[in-house]
Amino acid sequence: MQIYPAIDIKDAKAVRLKQGSFSDVTVFNDEPVDAAQNWAKSGASNIHIVDLDGARYGKSFIIKIIKKIKERFPNIFIQTGGGVRNLDDIKARLQAGASRIIIGTAAVKNPDLVEEAVKLYGDSIAVGIDAKNGMAAVKGWEEISSVSALELCLKMKKIGIKTIIYTDISKDGMMCGPNIESTKEIIDKTGLDIIASGGISSVDDLEKIKSIGAKGVIIGKALYNGAVNLSSVINKFERGE
Repeated sequence: MQIYPAIDIKDAKAVRLKQGSFSDVTVFNDEPVDAAQNWAKSGASNIHIVDLDGARYGKSFIIKIIKKIKERFPNIFIQTGGGVRNLDDIKARLQAGASRIIIGTAAVKNPDLVEEAVKLYGDSIAVGIDAKNGMAAVKGWEEISSVSALELCLKMKKIGIKTIIYTDISKDGMMCGPNIESTKEIIDKTGLDIIASGGISSVDDLEKIKSIGAKGVIIGKALYNGAVNLSSVINKFERGE
């Protein structure tokens, strides 16, 4: 199971939100590159970067940040989402050094974009599905759609998507454990590669996520506040040490 330490970016700073609320922001690092350096020193081979302003306003603000991180750490696999609304933005992020681009809101609003992107870039395209009470949320989690998370996953599978980043918003940033039941349902009913996100607070949570067959897990607040040691969980879950 792959470990993805998170760097959520707002106003060019590394932050964490609580339950996706833009009014509940904690700044953890003024320089996202320094956050990436902390994860790299701990042995991270993957980093999950989210453009929170992009998710909210529908355009990308982090191309330069991605480029700077990739230049400093060329061997790190970067997956990034937030504000991906068109093919030009996908291309720009890939050219900046990202390896996987996550389409979120546009998967609900404009599924044709996902289909076009998969044709052009194949497995470099993933879809981020953020759920609240089983329904897909959009626009930086500020709007709940009328499409269920499971329905959207199956729709994306038909288009050709193989990887889904699945987040339970109610758990995100709460340090209360992930939504194992809904994540397992998505894994079992879609057969897709699911990267779980939201609520990871301990090694025990990671054991549960692994046990249901997730291909990866994103860890945010638990790393920033020291509840989970990145080096230790990389050795345990990625390397089997």
